[in-house]
Amino acid sequence: MENYRVYLTGVGGQGTLLATMVLAEAATWAGHNTLASEVHGMAQRGGVVESMVVIGNIRSPIISDGEADVLVGFEPVETYRAMRKCSADSVVVSNTVPIIPYTVAIGRGRYPNVENLFDFIRSRVKQLITLNAHALAEQAGSMLAANIVMLGALAISGVLPISREAFEETIRTRTKVKFVETNLRAFELGFAAL
Repeated sequence: MENYRVYLTGVGGQGTLLATMVLAEAATWAGHNTLASEVHGMAQRGGVVESMVVIGNIRSPIISDGEADVLVGFEPVETYRAMRKCSADSVVVSNTVPIIPYTVAIGRGRYPNVENLFDFIRSRVKQLITLNAHALAEQAGSMLAANIVMLGALAISGVLPISREAFEETIRTRTKVKFVETNLRAFELGFAAL
C-alpha cells in the first residue's frame, strides 16, 4: 500500500476541518489506514486553519516541510503560505477566491495578485489545479459548500486512491442531514469542474 500525505489549509469559517473529516472518513471507508490532525490557530477570527490527513502505513499524522503529496488550499494566500510543505512532486488544488483580511479591508495592507501567487506555485510543484469553489458552491445552493466543491476537485484529480463513491457515502452519512443534498451537489460540481 502506498502512503499519501495531504495538507489542507484555509481560514476560519471556510470549513477546512469538515473537509478534513470527510477526506479522512472517505479514505477509511475505502479501506485505507488513515490518521488526521488539525491546528485551529485563530480560526474563530478568520485566522489560518491547518490540518493533515495521512493515508497508508504512516504512524504520525504530522507532515513535515517538503513531505506533502497533496496540498489543498481553500484560500489563495494560505495556499501560497503552505508551499513549505510541498516538494517538486506535490500536487496543489487551490480555490481562486481570496478572503480579504481585516488589515486589507481597512486599507492597511494589500492583497497580493492571485495570478502571481499561482505562477510561483505552478513553477515549484508537479501540478497546480485551480477552481472558483465559491461560484460552484453558490450554484450548488450554499456558499458554505465551497469546501465540499474542493473535495470534488481533489477526487477527480486522481492523486488519491479514494473513489467517488467513498466520498459520496461519507458526505451522506457524516455531514448534517439538512446539508446532505447541497453537499452532494457541491461535490458533483467540483468533480465535474476539471
